[in-house]
Amino acid sequence: MRDPIVVTAQGAVRGTHTTDADVYLAIPYAAPPTGAGRFAAPRSHEPWQGVRDATQPGPTAPQQRRDGFGLLDMSPFFGPGWIPGPDYLTVNVWAPPGGERQPVMLFVHGGGFVSGSPFSPLYDGTAFARDGVVLVTVTYRLGIPGFLDVPGAPANRGLLDVLAALRWVQANIAAFGGDPGNVTLFGQSAGATITAGILATPGVQSVMRRAIMQSGNGLGAFSPQQAGRVTAAAATELGIAPTVEGFAGLSEERLIDVVPKLAGLDLRTDDRFDPLVGLSPFSLVAERQPAQSVNPAVGLLIGTTSEEGNLYLAPQGRLDDSTSADVHDLAVRVDADPAALVDRYRARHPDASWGELRSTILADALFRTGTERLADAHTQHGETPTHRYQFEWRSGALDGRLGAAHSMELPFVFDRLDLDTLRGPRALLGPDRPPAALAAQMHSAWVRYAGTGDPGWSPTVTRRFTGSD
Repeated sequence: MRDPIVVTAQGAVRGTHTTDADVYLAIPYAAPPTGAGRFAAPRSHEPWQGVRDATQPGPTAPQQRRDGFGLLDMSPFFGPGWIPGPDYLTVNVWAPPGGERQPVMLFVHGGGFVSGSPFSPLYDGTAFARDGVVLVTVTYRLGIPGFLDVPGAPANRGLLDVLAALRWVQANIAAFGGDPGNVTLFGQSAGATITAGILATPGVQSVMRRAIMQSGNGLGAFSPQQAGRVTAAAATELGIAPTVEGFAGLSEERLIDVVPKLAGLDLRTDDRFDPLVGLSPFSLVAERQPAQSVNPAVGLLIGTTSEEGNLYLAPQGRLDDSTSADVHDLAVRVDADPAALVDRYRARHPDASWGELRSTILADALFRTGTERLADAHTQHGETPTHRYQFEWRSGALDGRLGAAHSMELPFVFDRLDLDTLRGPRALLGPDRPPAALAAQMHSAWVRYAGTGDPGWSPTVTRRFTGSD
């Protein structure tokens, strides 16, 4: 069979035909963000003549390459790093061959707002197309171009990119066999927090029907005051004025190289703690948290893994050597009464080691509390169902210390357990064979939710994915 050709609003694209999917890579949804345009809202891409090749991966958002967390190989999560090229605001599409009016899912990758790419093999959408879903993945601006709050520039430009991709889907996805009236936005980690921000955007129900948040934070936005501290620090490090003109005059390389120097900034203010606990200097910026502004007209499937914090401790050996002082230092960053906070956690987990207690506090601060707050707010509106889940399967990586850490559910959602880079003693899934039945359960629940709004369990219960049922 010849490679498929689809005509979009900007021009024709040629993809690749496989048994389970017609695949189209690096289709522009917005104009290249160059010069001062790096700090502007996304603009429509100019039409092209002829048939554009969409058979190869394209450029990625500028970023430092990241492969690991300590001893853990996280290259499948972060992807290939920076592949230079101006035309990187693109989407990838996996479509069932010959399908019509299929449900659509658009995935937003994680990476701490500073890294990641949909071109990682982990995010291959073949399994979704095989099961009757048009899967779209998106590249969006990261780091300073995407999320630094620059005076005179629109805030949350990376989020605006995802909104532009949703509008692209509305205009074009029918040509790929998708149903623009049945779109589910889903994201993981930073991508889930972006999804939360989009859920708080007025009128967003016009471009999506449902959302899935995997390990995001409905309380994860910086206040303008907090974001201003990051902007001032970045400008000082770069020796420029904190303006669009100042940042726009710098190369991508300089904007990338300064990011590690912003790590560890104290973003605590009189009325807010740092929702990312110093792990990233970038997040959404908003006066109100997404959990306070959630759109009840959009259905929601939301959850976390059961040991999120292990990713930030086990690969560095900190799950074993953390002390009471380490736990207290973390508590200071997340609560006005740190001693009382530690006492509450110790009462709930009397047999936990200090490392395990630290992991639990970190997980709650980064993901679980904000997830629960947003889910509760959505439930209280009662306009559309709120479905909850928890992923509990424990990886044997790092001699079993990694457990059900942050990001562990991704290979199961994408049905990618066969990916070689995910297997091994220092790989995400560990050395043993992960349960294929669990991937079938979780992947099919996401597919079913995209199609019908019902993942297979009642909104009154939390579905636990353990791998033992």
